[in-house]
Amino acid sequence: MFPTLALLLGLTAGTPVEAAATAAQEVDVELVLAVDMSGSMDLEEARIQRSGYVEAIRHPDFANAVTAGLLGRVAISYFEWAGSVNETSLVAWQVIETAADAAAFADRLAAQPVATRRGTSIANAISFGATLIRSNDFSGLRRVIDVSGDGPNNMGPPVSPARDAAVAQGLVVNGLAILIRPSGSTGGLDRYYADCVIGGAGSFVLPVRTPADFATAIRQKLVMEISGTGSSPRIVPVQIAPPTDCMIGEKLRPFYLDRVDPPSDK
Repeated sequence: MFPTLALLLGLTAGTPVEAAATAAQEVDVELVLAVDMSGSMDLEEARIQRSGYVEAIRHPDFANAVTAGLLGRVAISYFEWAGSVNETSLVAWQVIETAADAAAFADRLAAQPVATRRGTSIANAISFGATLIRSNDFSGLRRVIDVSGDGPNNMGPPVSPARDAAVAQGLVVNGLAILIRPSGSTGGLDRYYADCVIGGAGSFVLPVRTPADFATAIRQKLVMEISGTGSSPRIVPVQIAPPTDCMIGEKLRPFYLDRVDPPSDK
C-alpha cells in the first residue's frame, strides 16, 4: 500500500511542475509583421521598405514603447509575401524587452536577402499571420497582424473573409498602405485597406506616399501597435463615395471574367 501511495503522490507532485514548464509566456503584444514584396515593387523600393522596418525596430521610440507596457515585453515575428507567403523570409518569434533585444531582431531581419515575387495575396498573408499567432508559445494581452501592401488582393482567396476569420479569433489586423504607385483600386489603396483589409478593436491604416516616408510611417505604426494607442481613425473620405469593391484586384486580372470552357473538339 505504502509504495503505491508514494508512487501516486510522486505523479501528482510532478504534474504542476510540468504544467508550469509548458505555460505560455505572457507578453503585452503578439505582433506579426506581414510585409508585401510583390513584383509591383522594384528591388530599390523593396530595399527601402526593408530598411524602414530595420530602422523602426532599432529606433529608441520602439524600445521605449515596449518598456512602457504593462508587462514591458512583446513577442514579434516577421515574414514577406506576394502571391504566396515566402516562408524562407520568416524571422521567428523573439521576445523583446530591451533596446538590445530590438537591435538583435533588427540584425536578424537585415541579414535576410531581399527578393520580390509575382502576385498579391493579402488573404494568404493574413491567414499565415493568424496561424503564426495561434501556434506560438505566448499569451498576449493583444494579438496583432500588421500588413503592408502596395496593391489590392489579386490572387488566392478573397481578402475580406480572411480578415473576418482573423478578427473572429480575437486578432487585430492593421495596415500600411503604400501609395507610391497607382494601386488600381477604386477610391485609393488606403480606402481599400480601410474597408477590406483591416479589422478588430482599434484597427487602423497608415499611408506611405513617398519612399522617404517609409521609416517614419513604420515607426509610428509599430509604436501605436505596441502601446495600444491605435486610435487613429480609419480612412474616411471627405465626400460620400460608393462602397469599396473588395474584389477589384481580382477583377483587374486578365481573364478573371472569362470563365467559358474552351470549345469541344466534338
